Amino acid sequence: MIRNFALALLLVAGFAACKSKDAFNYSQEFVKKERSLLPDINKTEDNVKRYIAAEQYDSIAIAGANMEKIVDAKLKEIRDEPAPKAKEADNFKEAGIKYFLFIKSMYTGYKDFGNAKTPEDRETEMNKLRELVDKKTDAVNDMQAAQRKYADANGFKLENK
Repeated sequence: MIRNFALALLLVAGFAACKSKDAFNYSQEFVKKERSLLPDINKTEDNVKRYIAAEQYDSIAIAGANMEKIVDAKLKEIRDEPAPKAKEADNFKEAGIKYFLFIKSMYTGYKDFGNAKTPEDRETEMNKLRELVDKKTDAVNDMQAAQRKYADANGFKLENK
């Protein structure tokens, strides 16, 4: 009887560890997707600064549209990948989707700014972009809070980077 109980306990512990590892791996995959955007983001930001200085609005629109496509591809990956059977997994996935939608909205703003036909329209689009930038910290904090809650619920620690 004790032997059966010990075997059952070992199986439950192994299953729990496996679920925790799946949860951790899902979190890590999300981080990889986010970090994979950094080279494109940095290049786009540098280009947009130059385009603004040169008043090359069509180039700004193209840069924004290109980044929208890149972010959309990551969004599709996140949406298509099922969340693991772990605590808070669905909430974490939803927070990730919202975060990537926020990133995409920034580049939609660039596109809209570049496509604006008049200086007044460009000013309106620039004000919308400023509002988005003001919300960036909240978007990042919301994502990090969801990730911490997910990690805590599944017994793993997040890297501090």
